[in-house]
Amino acid sequence: MTKQARWGLLLGVLLCWGCAKSTIPFQDKSSMEDFSPVTATYGYLQGKAKIVLEEDSGKITRGTLHVRALKDSLLWFSISPGLGVEALRGLLSEDKIQLRDRIGSQDLNLSYAEFERRYGITLSLTLFQNMIWANLPYSATYEDRLVRVGKKFELTQVRDKVRYFSKTDTRHGKVAELSISSLEDKGTILASFPKFQDLNAQPFPAEALFKVAIQDSDGLHHFRIYLNWTELDTQANPLTFPFRF
Repeated sequence: MTKQARWGLLLGVLLCWGCAKSTIPFQDKSSMEDFSPVTATYGYLQGKAKIVLEEDSGKITRGTLHVRALKDSLLWFSISPGLGVEALRGLLSEDKIQLRDRIGSQDLNLSYAEFERRYGITLSLTLFQNMIWANLPYSATYEDRLVRVGKKFELTQVRDKVRYFSKTDTRHGKVAELSISSLEDKGTILASFPKFQDLNAQPFPAEALFKVAIQDSDGLHHFRIYLNWTELDTQANPLTFPFRF
């Protein structure tokens, strides 16, 4: 698998803008006393982020990530490492994962079930969206373990042989830390969201750090991905999602 394809896989597994604007920190005078986490509200969404990828070899690559989304339907992204050249384009739908490697030749066109059989990781469009926007990975049920520790609610969930451990901050109702680990030792994701911005009176991540361990046919790979969101628009007009092999 080429490096560009791995970029797409990692953003998909996290799955996950050039002129930066000032970030308005999210501030809420109230505090979440009961467990009522906040979920991002939007129809269409588009944005841009600065992305930094650090590989287990120590190599660091910087680039730009463009995102377009139709909530609960489509998530499109494009990555350009530099000089305006697109290296990778991806489209995630309710049914499948599609990646177009524009530098190499290893494209990807798999259903989520096929992806799980090949890489040992259970994914869905809903999970992608929730990881990107610091939502709970899944809605809490009576089967989950929930405790409050200081200013955070700690929630442990097990779904499809994967354990999800999240810490929701009472100050804004969003996930501040998330750990995803396969019960069969097939991969892990550690995510942290240190800063949130105010977007139309909603808390959205301003920064995110992902530590990823994923296994493919070449073995186990470790990555660190840093995102600095510079543009976000939840009131975009209906968007197109260009993609073809």
